[in-house]
Amino acid sequence: MVELLKMLMPNVMERLSELWTSLVQSLYLIVFVGIVSFVFGIFFAVVLTVSRKGGLMENIPLWTVLDKLINFFRSVPFIILIALLIPLTRAIAGTAIGVKGAIPPLIFGTAPFFSRQLENALAEVDSGSVEAASSMGIGNVGIIFRVYLRESVPGIIRGITITLISLIGLTAMAGAVGGGGLGDFAIRYGYQRYQTDITIVTVIILILMVSLIQAAGNYFAKKASH
Repeated sequence: MVELLKMLMPNVMERLSELWTSLVQSLYLIVFVGIVSFVFGIFFAVVLTVSRKGGLMENIPLWTVLDKLINFFRSVPFIILIALLIPLTRAIAGTAIGVKGAIPPLIFGTAPFFSRQLENALAEVDSGSVEAASSMGIGNVGIIFRVYLRESVPGIIRGITITLISLIGLTAMAGAVGGGGLGDFAIRYGYQRYQTDITIVTVIILILMVSLIQAAGNYFAKKASH
């Protein structure tokens, strides 16, 4: 079996340890950036939802500023965003390359996207439920947690799934500018050295990661809907 693999993908077998390291780096970026983006995303989504016109805690100036900031970071292509944030990345991480250098731009690229996903999920909550909770004397914080967040769990799970899949693509893109992970591995060997088997194996790994996340997201969203 080993001999067959060496014949089919000699370059991959020769660099298995590097492939494993790159996979671990990508998983680390996905998990770490995903958690940080979830925290920021849920906060911004809640603020956008309750501060909008007619919202629970209407604050149009706050909503306008936050809405425009999120639109700005969502509008900038990720490759350009990496270059734009180089000074800030160096100030935060001490470097603009490698795994550490990829974290700040990934957060800035993912959190706004995730905020919009969660905002859409929160917007699906029936306004009647909010009014009923308010008439029962439940405070704003209670309504946020017991109505908005609780009622939108399936939508939040779908938002997490979409965001994680997008994040996989962003981590691979970060590799194109020395961000580490599978993207960097594929660029250095598969593209620059024309080692096609490395490119193919990297693509297969990314497809498997996306498929697993999508399957898990569908499962948990379905469970939360019942």
